[in-house]
Amino acid sequence: MTHRSTEGETRRLIMLTMLRAGTITATQLAHTLGLSAAGIRRHLDALIDDEYAELVTTKKPSGGRGRPAKAFRLTPQGRALFGHDYDSLAAQALATLRETGGDEAVKAFARKRARDLVSDVDKRDDDTIEHAAHALVDALSRNGYAATIASANHSLQICQHHCPIAEVAAQFPELCEAEHEVIAALLGQHVQPLASIANGNDVCTTNIPLTPNERSDS
Repeated sequence: MTHRSTEGETRRLIMLTMLRAGTITATQLAHTLGLSAAGIRRHLDALIDDEYAELVTTKKPSGGRGRPAKAFRLTPQGRALFGHDYDSLAAQALATLRETGGDEAVKAFARKRARDLVSDVDKRDDDTIEHAAHALVDALSRNGYAATIASANHSLQICQHHCPIAEVAAQFPELCEAEHEVIAALLGQHVQPLASIANGNDVCTTNIPLTPNERSDS
């Protein structure tokens, strides 16, 4: 029984790492989690058999030499294990809200939901944008978005590797628009949506441009 429980915990950790990475090789998984390559491949084979993961072929290494690397990513079924409950009910409720209250009612709901997501983020006047962005990422992760943050050429990028409402957001883009409005208001500046899971991408990416004075050396 203990062995079976440990197996389940290891598999969930592998899936969570894949969720955050988007696409990842077996070697990268083994290195990240400190597990043997053989053990990782056994779990990956099982995930593929269960249709929770799939094999993808990445580009050849720089220079064009060598074989393309084999990598893995979660399927929609695999992503669904991290939370897609009540999608149909939520979509029906929003459709009814639109019928009875119009587009503005849907937008008002979306804004309130987005504000609730980050309600525990308190940006002080002396906070840097980077500090506030990290607090925002923590809040999103607590709400199931598996968010990370990275620096990218005079900007920060918030990446949400999972979206608990992706299916509903595909039908009601007001939900994504409201999240971006709330993020911009919290940070006090314009942000740029670059990709969305609801639109078929592997990750939601929001770009936050930084001026030289806003970038930290840490």
